[in-house]
Amino acid sequence: MIPPTRPLPCSAAIRKSRRTMTTDPPIDNTAAGVFHPGDLVLLIDRKRRKYLIRLQPGDRFHSHAGLLPHDDMIGRQEGGEFRTDRGGVYLAIRPSLNDYILTMKRGATPIYPKDIGAILTYGDVCPGATVVEAGIGSGALTIALLRAVGESGRVYSYESREDFAALAQRNIAGFLPDVLASRLVVHLRDIYDGGIAESSVDRVMLDLPEPWRVIPHARRSMRPGGIFLAYVPTTLQLHRLWQELDAEPAFGLIDQFEVALRPWDAGPQSLRPAHRMVAHTGFITTARRLATAG
Repeated sequence: MIPPTRPLPCSAAIRKSRRTMTTDPPIDNTAAGVFHPGDLVLLIDRKRRKYLIRLQPGDRFHSHAGLLPHDDMIGRQEGGEFRTDRGGVYLAIRPSLNDYILTMKRGATPIYPKDIGAILTYGDVCPGATVVEAGIGSGALTIALLRAVGESGRVYSYESREDFAALAQRNIAGFLPDVLASRLVVHLRDIYDGGIAESSVDRVMLDLPEPWRVIPHARRSMRPGGIFLAYVPTTLQLHRLWQELDAEPAFGLIDQFEVALRPWDAGPQSLRPAHRMVAHTGFITTARRLATAG
């Protein structure tokens, strides 16, 4: 095997992560698939309508199909069907991140799962990384970032609106275990004027109307080789961001793209594209912090 000629993008963060790992892996209480009090549960009816609840002893889920006691689900395996007092049937499973993002409470429009997957991959967010995020919104991307950096990483989020920050933190705490949620530090301030307090940052992730205004702050705060990523909804913003990055010698390898998601409908005798698809939601821009400029 030919040895690598250069470090992998996240190799430093991975080495840092390994130094802080314990020998015993964390216990996953969801592995057995049994519902416990306090668990998030996604109920899905026959028409595939989804309802997100948190199990509490003695509580009941109310719907047009009747009442479903939480006690009927506690101690039972997920993936089973449960009947209401009026004969309604619900499939009960634990929500995936995709499910949670689409059903959680929101203030700002969240970044959707199809884009979050690309952001994590093209942003190369890995265990042990130090990530600066601006524009926490409803917390969708923040949840994914916290899961990606793990217990040895850290996410610093800048948000100028206190109501957005409060809602996002509730959403994060409602989905992630404390050991991951505790890796978040929220700065209630405008990153445009206040800049980035952290140094040697591995990744900068922006969901802002004018991300080019953060480029000077990112240049000073990021380590060489780090990845700058921004998410914008319009082509005017996309082009302005490219112009500003291209004019900054500290950044290079600029890439810009969008992600389209087209589901397919399958049946016993047919297979065709769905009538509706999630096409344009936003554009993703990535650039690398270079070592050739201060």
